[in-house]
Amino acid sequence: MWILALAAAVVTVGHAQVFRQLPANGKLGELTGQQQPFPLLLFDSNVLRLAPGGRIYDANNRIILHGTLPPSATVLFVQDMNGDVSRVYILRSDELDQIRQRQP
Repeated sequence: MWILALAAAVVTVGHAQVFRQLPANGKLGELTGQQQPFPLLLFDSNVLRLAPGGRIYDANNRIILHGTLPPSATVLFVQDMNGDVSRVYILRSDELDQIRQRQP
């Protein structure tokens, strides 16, 4: 019985150490102030459209709905060829530090 508990603990700890792969072509932005009605998103002072099938990931890499966006957050977003936002990643502080170190 204790072997099963130990195995579950090891799997849980190992899973917590997995880093998510953020897209290299993403753009940094700030979700600011009052959000726009669906499917619009407000980054800095730019209003962009969420693409059909666009996904929003929270800091724990879970997909969330437009209505549950935080009032403000630093994000990495990817635009498709039409300029619509196809993916939004709400960043953790360690991810933000890592992205800022990569940028010139």
